[in-house]
Amino acid sequence: MKLLEKMDIISGFVPVDMQTGANNGDWVSLKNYHRCLVVLFKAAGTAGDNPTITLKQATDVAGAGSKNAAIIAEVYQKQGTLTGVGQWTRVTQAAAATYVDTASAANQGVYAIDVDTADLDVAGGFDCIQVSVADVGVNAQLGCAFYMPYMARYGQQIPDSAIVD
Repeated sequence: MKLLEKMDIISGFVPVDMQTGANNGDWVSLKNYHRCLVVLFKAAGTAGDNPTITLKQATDVAGAGSKNAAIIAEVYQKQGTLTGVGQWTRVTQAAAATYVDTASAANQGVYAIDVDTADLDVAGGFDCIQVSVADVGVNAQLGCAFYMPYMARYGQQIPDSAIVD
């Protein structure tokens, strides 16, 4: 199988200045996938303007019944001048709905959170997620987020859309 027969790439939010308010990603449905890699790409900003990444879960792609998804226990990150950073750094924390690296603001960065759909409140009907980044502060810092759902439950040439229920 080809890679895009097993996964998808979906925009969370397009490149924006993350100091202009809450940067809420689109909701995506993971009912047809076992896992999803949530990725934040960001430019260097100003010291102290660290992005806070939050994951929420809901029962549909309209965000019904949304609540925090306290499942972020590992974050893989690359920080610095990205053309010079070749390896991921694995950061662990107690499972939470948010992640913030207090030394990340002045660096370029890529942050990846691997979501196992079994960690969502499946019994409550939660199979959708949303990533967001809170307003980073008073200075400009460009960023974007995207989702990469993978391990499709049903292999096919073009996986079903994850932006509809």
